[in-house]
Amino acid sequence: MRAHWALDPETLFLNHGSFGACPTRVLEEQSRLRARLEANPVRFLHRDLPDLADAARGALADFLDANPDDLAFVPNATTGVNTVLRSLRFAPGDELLTTDHEYNASRNALDFVAQHWGVQVVVAKLPWPTPSPQAVVDAVLARVTERTRLFLIDHITSQTGMILPVASLVRTLRSRGVETLVDGAHGPGQIPLSLRELGAAYYTGNCHKWLCAPKGAAFLHVRRDAQPLVRPLVISHGYNSRREDRSRFRLDFDWLGTNDPTPFLCIPKAIEVMGGLVPGGWPEVMARNHALAIAARTLLHQRLGGAPRCPEDMVGSMATVALPDGFPEEPSVLGLDPLQERLFLEHRIEVPIMPWPKPPHRHVRVSAQLYNSPAEYQRLAEALEALPR
Repeated sequence: MRAHWALDPETLFLNHGSFGACPTRVLEEQSRLRARLEANPVRFLHRDLPDLADAARGALADFLDANPDDLAFVPNATTGVNTVLRSLRFAPGDELLTTDHEYNASRNALDFVAQHWGVQVVVAKLPWPTPSPQAVVDAVLARVTERTRLFLIDHITSQTGMILPVASLVRTLRSRGVETLVDGAHGPGQIPLSLRELGAAYYTGNCHKWLCAPKGAAFLHVRRDAQPLVRPLVISHGYNSRREDRSRFRLDFDWLGTNDPTPFLCIPKAIEVMGGLVPGGWPEVMARNHALAIAARTLLHQRLGGAPRCPEDMVGSMATVALPDGFPEEPSVLGLDPLQERLFLEHRIEVPIMPWPKPPHRHVRVSAQLYNSPAEYQRLAEALEALPR
């Protein structure tokens, strides 16, 4: 499987979750599209791009079980989160709800908007370790008040790799008049998604991670009734367009200025390539990666001690394992953890070390992609055991 990727053969890459890794056949498609663009930029961007973008949007919509007219391409999920938060208006006394597992960049955007409007951010503390879907729901609902206006939640948390019960929360909160913004950075390609069934007002996800598209491919899905409230971060030609064949949402988002559209144009190829690597297609890709993540977690606990912090049904293709205390370097709030750097420099292992829930406690977060194998997690366990404490 590793032959389908251009990964450095000298590095043990157990960190697909951070930025993904793009198969070579998808990169070849991107190079082909870039060559076509540069052969005649005017023809490509003015004449060809609308149909190409529609085809890419259609393929992504099929994969996500969504209406293509409710999808907009954005460069990353952080942009999607900012787009929604910067579009909405709030009033003094309003509350914006999130969890203590929220991704730092998205939490920063929430804090920025709250400060701008003079409203309060309320944080639901999720049970950890040994959570359950119902315990997560209960923890969130306990922080909902009549002043709650929006709920921001990671579909799969970055720090712990935990799948949160988003569908239940979206449904319950909407019945109470609270809309949900789902930061699904890790969702597409890691777990099955039906955006129609989910019904969230706003869902943003990356395609460069588990879908394995090139960097710069992501989407923002906005429920039809919520679209009049949302504007892109960049206002461009669509703002005063008189076209009637496309919705205002599509006109606003389809052209945001000159950029390289090839990352999102490669989404159909990424879906095709990844789904074709195993006989069972995408369901088998997800099942294999989940099984490997669980096996990796079990192995690391056997070698390092401790017990799983999260039930298997809340794990996708990433799993976290608490590290024993005693490693000499102090975890850093900014930048890469010193232990992560030592694993790379001394053992050529690329894996994230998370200072979680707060220093000096640490977790190692392993990713499982088709190019990984059980023996690689064995090497990680040996490397962690060899580090002095």
